[in-house]
Amino acid sequence: MTDQAVDVADARVLLFRLASRIYGCSLSEVREIVPFRRATRLPGAPSYVSGLINLRGTIMTVVHLGRRLGVSEESRIDGSIILVEHGSQCMGFEVDEVMDVQPLVTERMEVGGEALIGGENVRGIVKGMGHLDGSVVVVLDVAKLVGQILL
Repeated sequence: MTDQAVDVADARVLLFRLASRIYGCSLSEVREIVPFRRATRLPGAPSYVSGLINLRGTIMTVVHLGRRLGVSEESRIDGSIILVEHGSQCMGFEVDEVMDVQPLVTERMEVGGEALIGGENVRGIVKGMGHLDGSVVVVLDVAKLVGQILL
């Protein structure tokens, strides 16, 4: 980890679990959370792209976030899909469990640490790591993640 730290006062983070690790993303980027549903696979898509779902008439790309981050290869039969928005782009992230919304008001988020939590798999998509109730929370940069996948 680096010596840099970022104050995250007033940051509300949606916490979710992938394998045994807790991740988070800014609540302001979350559109909604829906129960897991199987996506229609796209031929030629990267292995971490589960495929497309039709949600109330809108077609969305769904990403197996565990595969994208290199922490889980298992195919999912349950869990949730977190729908996130960045600008006009919307996509879904398959996660094992949606846990809670927490402010990280009194904590400080450490910038860096990608090598400790996935190395090359997470380069550029981790905002930082925070501590909450004795657990390490890896906070993801949804904007960069969406940009890497959809562009």
